[in-house]
Amino acid sequence: MKAVVYHAPKDIRVEQIPMPHCGDGDLLVKVDACAVCGTDLKTWKVGNPRITPPKVMGHEFTGIVEATGERVVMATSVSCGDCLYCKRGWRNLCVNLAPMGFTYDGGMAEYVVIPERAVKQGHVVKVPLHVKAIHAALAEPVSCAVNSAENCGIASGDTVVVLGAGPMGILNAVVAREFGAAKIILSELNPARLRQAEAFGFDRLVNPGSEDLAKIIKDATGGYGADVVIVAAPAAQPQEQAIHLVRKRGTVCLFASLPSGKSALNIDSRPLHYGELRVVGTSDSTPPQVARAVELIARGTMPVEKIASHVLPLDDIMQAYALMESGESLRVVLTP
Repeated sequence: MKAVVYHAPKDIRVEQIPMPHCGDGDLLVKVDACAVCGTDLKTWKVGNPRITPPKVMGHEFTGIVEATGERVVMATSVSCGDCLYCKRGWRNLCVNLAPMGFTYDGGMAEYVVIPERAVKQGHVVKVPLHVKAIHAALAEPVSCAVNSAENCGIASGDTVVVLGAGPMGILNAVVAREFGAAKIILSELNPARLRQAEAFGFDRLVNPGSEDLAKIIKDATGGYGADVVIVAAPAAQPQEQAIHLVRKRGTVCLFASLPSGKSALNIDSRPLHYGELRVVGTSDSTPPQVARAVELIARGTMPVEKIASHVLPLDDIMQAYALMESGESLRVVLTP
C-alpha cells in the first residue's frame, strides 16, 4: 500500500510498504482522509525523539472499519488504562501514552491498524456516515479545542478572547462559539492570518501591533475584561499578557506550548492574587472529548468546510507542508 513514511528530519517519503498485520483484537481501517498537523510539519523539519523510524505518519485520520463498514476516528494518543491519571479519567495525561503516528504506525496510508489497546481503552469513536471523510478527519484537532473549552468552563453568554489566529486559534474560537460564547474576539499580529479569519464571522478581529487590545476588550465588556482568554500563539508575550485581559475570577488557558528551554514566563502575580484568576493548561484530548467533537461536526453548525481548506493526495505531502509554512492553509487533508 501507499504510505507517507518518516525516516529522519527532512527525509519523509511517499512509498509502497506492506499491508499492516491486523491481529486479534485489532481493527483494520481503510483510510479515506488524514489531516496534517503542525506536529507533522515540525517532525519533518527537526525530527521527533518520540518516533523510531521508519514510521507511517499521521494521527488526524478517519476511515471505514473493514469488518463492519462503520466510519471511525480516534483519540489518537492511546492510554494505558492503569496509571493514576487514566483511573481518574484523564487519559490524555497518561504516563504511558502511545500515540498513533509515533508509537504505532499512523493514518497517512491506505490502511491503518488500530491496536487492541486502543480498542479496549475506548479510543475508537464512531462517526455518523453522513459526515464527509475530510470533515471527520478534523475530529482530533477539534477535540483539542473541546478540551480547552471544557477546562475553561466556557458558558453561554461568555466573552472569549483567543490570542493567535493560526489553525488551532481559529478552531478554539469556533468551538468557543459552539459552547455558547456570545462574543468572540480574535487577536493576531499577522495581517494575512487576520484576513483568513474574516470568513468565520467572529465579533472582532484585532491586530495588537497597531491596536490597543486591552482597551478593545474593556470597551467590549463594560470595563470588566473577558470571561476567558485562550492563548493559542506559541510565544511568551501573549501568555504573559493574558492575565491582564480577563475579568476578576476569569480564566486564562495556555493552549499553545513554548519550546523547551524557552518556556519561562515573567508573570505579574498581583492580578492572579487580587482577581482570583484561574490559569489552566490544556493538552491533547480524551476519548469523550473526541466523541463531543464528532457531535459538533455532525450537527452541521461548525464551518468545517472552511477549516479543511485544502484537500490533496498523499503524494503531495510536501505541498501540504509548503501551504502550512506559508500560512495559506488552515487544515490540509490528505486522501489516499
